Amino acid sequence: DGRHGVTMDRLARVGALAVLVVLWLAVPARAADTATLDDFIGSYVGKSITGDSTKGLSPRDLSVTITREKSGFVLTWTTMKQRDDGTMARKSYRIAFQPTRRDGIYASAMRSDKFGARIPLNPMQGEPYVWARLHGRTMTVYALHIQDDGTYEMQVYDRTLIDGGLDLTFTRLREGQPYRVVHGILTRQ
Repeated sequence: DGRHGVTMDRLARVGALAVLVVLWLAVPARAADTATLDDFIGSYVGKSITGDSTKGLSPRDLSVTITREKSGFVLTWTTMKQRDDGTMARKSYRIAFQPTRRDGIYASAMRSDKFGARIPLNPMQGEPYVWARLHGRTMTVYALHIQDDGTYEMQVYDRTLIDGGLDLTFTRLREGQPYRVVHGILTRQ
């Protein structure tokens, strides 16, 4: 009857209003889960553990520094681990990143072209092609390496903001298959 139709119409409006209220309330929660570049700026130190099927677990000391540079940033990181002979192996990297036209994606600026513009390295010359992405509370750095035989290796560094620091997961992939995974927690200094 007519009264039943009005009741169903009212229920539909109330239901639609309830959905809108729930969505509206969810927006601030999502915004709080999104970090900006400035949230990552700082220095961090910590340890990580990597698993190797032949050698077992291997601890590493880590440090990461992220600084502002113009509209982009510079990422510097160092890893130190003990070699089998007891000496320490140290690797350090420093990469400048510039924003691209796509929101949250940064191109590496690792060398200068003939006009002085900072540009990425060339993977076809055996150099890594590196870029960064901000998504949610994670800064991911990708490094693509094209091997001499034409296969590829991808290194993925996920640095996620947590209370007091960064949660780091490093994954090395060969032809899309995980080869090594390193996980660590770094404390903001």
